[in-house]
Amino acid sequence: MMTKRTLLLLLSGIFCLQVFAQTSWNDPAEIKRVENNIEKYRKGDAEITIVDKSGKPVSNASVVIQQQTHEFLFGSNIFVLHQLATPELNRKYESAFTHLFNFATIPFYWRELEPQQNHLRFEEGSDSIWRRPPPDELVKWCKAHGIVIKGHQLLYVKRKFMPDWISANDSSKLKALAGKRMAQLAERYGNDVTIWDAVNEEMARIAKPSQWDAVPHDFLSWAFKKADSLFPKTTQLLINDETKTSHYSTQNYVDMVQGLLQQHIRVDGIGIQFHMLRPPKFLDGEIYTPAIMHHAYQELSKLGKPLWITEITIPTQGKNGLQDQATIVADIYKLWFSEPQMKGITWWNLGDGTAFGAENNFHGGLLDSAMNPKPSYKVLDQLINHDWKTNITVKTDDNGKANFRGFHGKYSIRVKKGNKSQKYSFQLQSNKKVSKTTFKL
Repeated sequence: MMTKRTLLLLLSGIFCLQVFAQTSWNDPAEIKRVENNIEKYRKGDAEITIVDKSGKPVSNASVVIQQQTHEFLFGSNIFVLHQLATPELNRKYESAFTHLFNFATIPFYWRELEPQQNHLRFEEGSDSIWRRPPPDELVKWCKAHGIVIKGHQLLYVKRKFMPDWISANDSSKLKALAGKRMAQLAERYGNDVTIWDAVNEEMARIAKPSQWDAVPHDFLSWAFKKADSLFPKTTQLLINDETKTSHYSTQNYVDMVQGLLQQHIRVDGIGIQFHMLRPPKFLDGEIYTPAIMHHAYQELSKLGKPLWITEITIPTQGKNGLQDQATIVADIYKLWFSEPQMKGITWWNLGDGTAFGAENNFHGGLLDSAMNPKPSYKVLDQLINHDWKTNITVKTDDNGKANFRGFHGKYSIRVKKGNKSQKYSFQLQSNKKVSKTTFKL
């Protein structure tokens, strides 16, 4: 039976799609701005020199350049790996993931990882809990598939995600317990999980404290300081929150992060959630237009930290829901990919029926419940694996040089001259004005 709340959620999702479709995403000037930014910030120049064994340049050699991976991180959470109803569904889920993504968010919710005090669920073979597979199993799978891992999250003190054995009102003990938890995670996963949401939804905690555990007044700054002391300096510690694109909520987030930075607290990145589960507020100007979204990211970028889109839900209700979702996905991914400070984008639930609770009513997956691709998945496949990948063939000049411009990432290079052929690996890096290398044929 559909409750009143569920009906309202469904209607709000439909309304979000309609509002988004009415905005100025087809403005030629906006399209040109996005295209120019992608060309400027996501691509780089490369110079490859081919020489023979004696070091002499090899001219007129054919150089086949094929991009293998992106430097930019495209991902999803992977909360239901190996947990679907049949082997075939699990196979399709894994295949869809690895075909599209190089980045995975794995769950570290305290409630399910330590359901009883000192009873930890890290190891493969631990008790099965839906959407909370043992982290060891997920880390092993990601490493086997060359996927960068983000942990979600070190601390999230919303009551329904906290263990029952921790008192909701005893803030005096929280630091000791949370410090022990972070130390366990750092020791076990510090080398494999290179990016973490250090804290989650602190703006929401401050706005609606009744839904959250009591915490010390310095909880946010303490959490980052503690994480900094425990994790390798190569680990990226993110703050993660849902900030709508209005000036008001963006400014609140800017103020929160700025407050940490002014205390010289290490914050390595700013996570931005994007769940389209509520209708935007017209009176506040909170409509998903490219101009408003771009302005929000500009304001956050002034803090000098990388930006990450960390959670995305776009529903598919309504007569044209599937196509509306695909249209929105195409537009916003282009905008996000064009933002110079953006480092990665994470869709939240890859398949329908794999979300949390009532969120399943939005059917916000890129795959349907049978794990078949929706139009939105196909749109991302076209962008990530075709439009935003470089595959070209060039010739070396008289000096043995071949120049090209391509998207940042790892490449395979095959050089052919006469009856000689050799394959090499090459990386086009965003931190270099021109990526140069010399290969011997």
